[in-house]
This record gives sequence, structure tokens and C-alpha cells, in this order.
Amino acid sequence: MNNRADVYAAGGPLFKAWYDLSMQVEKSGLEKSLLELVKVRASQINGCANCLNMHTFDARKAGETEQRIHLLGAWEEAPCYSARERAALGWTDHLTEVATKRAPDQIYAKLAAEFSAEEQVQLTLAINVINGWNRLAVGFHLYNPTLGWAA
Repeated sequence: MNNRADVYAAGGPLFKAWYDLSMQVEKSGLEKSLLELVKVRASQINGCANCLNMHTFDARKAGETEQRIHLLGAWEEAPCYSARERAALGWTDHLTEVATKRAPDQIYAKLAAEFSAEEQVQLTLAINVINGWNRLAVGFHLYNPTLGWAA
């Protein structure tokens, strides 16, 4: 599969602003491992192979185990995630599929029990960013060959 466009070059200042936002979200103060779980989960839902490749790699670097990475597809049934992680993953699932799942009060209540208002916004921005990257990667057939992905 070949790239459809070089989004980095063609995107100009608007893409640079998008990239800068992505980097700012990374510095929000939320736990790196939590952010990686959210990125992997959204990428699973969106079927983004590039982002799954990248963020499972990054999750391992952040200390995630193979078991926890593999169980993300069934996180609701897997006992290895904390209440905070479960709240984040539930919020991720619902916002990633917002057209059909919406953001119901019971999902928000779990989020509010584990995250401050500031962290809720930071997490929501992180979910928005990974969903945006998923759409760029899927739409333009992006991939990162430095992680061992063959073209």
C-alpha cells in the first residue's frame, strides 16, 4: 500500500499546527501509559494499522505488558485494568464511536469519579487527536517504516 499524499509536506502550516497540538496533548500531565492505552484502543476501533503498530510499540516502551495490550479489545471483561483506566477506555470507546454510542451520563459519571475536570478535557483532547491521526493514516495510507512495517 502506497501513501496517497505526503500530508507532512502538503499540509503546510495547518498540518504543523495539528502536529503541534498533538505534541502539547502529550505534555498534558496524563500518564504516558494511560495515553498509549487510549491511542491503541481508538486505533483498534478505527482499524488503523499504522497507529496500532506505532502505539503498541510506544505502549511497550512505556512499560505496558503484552497481556494488557492484547486484552484491550475486551477491556470491559479483562480484570487487569484499574478503575481510572476503565473510565478512560469507556470514554474513548464512546467518543470514538460518538455517532452511535454518544456520551451517556453513566459513562461520564465513571470518568468524573476518576479524573478532575482539567484531566477530563485533557483526555478528551487526546482522544480527539488520536482519532484525527487515525483518519489521516487510514485516509492517506500512512505508515511508519522505522517500526518494521514493510511497504
